[in-house]
Amino acid sequence: MKTLLGGLALSLGGCAAGSQPGGAGQASEATAAAAIRQVLTTQTAAWNRGDIPGFMEGYWKSDSLVFLGRKGPTYGWQQTLDNYKKGYPDAAAMGQLDFSGLRVTVLNPNAAQVIGRWHLARPVAGDVQGHFLLVMRQIDGKWVVAADHTNSQ
Repeated sequence: MKTLLGGLALSLGGCAAGSQPGGAGQASEATAAAAIRQVLTTQTAAWNRGDIPGFMEGYWKSDSLVFLGRKGPTYGWQQTLDNYKKGYPDAAAMGQLDFSGLRVTVLNPNAAQVIGRWHLARPVAGDVQGHFLLVMRQIDGKWVVAADHTNSQ
């Protein structure tokens, strides 16, 4: 785990923890946090209509994307998409997603972390839930998930 976190820190270019208090720094952090929350809202809407490719639009379309789940790390956008499609073959398996307890921490103008809770309401397959830690990057003016560590309970 230390290696993963260290690697993420390096890949983000040695992010500073926050910006200076007051002024433009707080305004830009608020703008970034709002944009990141919008990415998650858009992902939730896509998931809830059964649109896995739409959900994946919130992820970095790169071989450097990493998803860390109970089976270990998955690298790459396409492999992550394939895993989602395999694990959630239809709308009933997908259920209805909601995020709660979101804590967005802007690390620098182009990097942030998000901690939260996820819940899938699935009347037929049974509900599942857990927590996640996302590393978000702003790439070409768009906030995307660069690393996703999700667990289930």
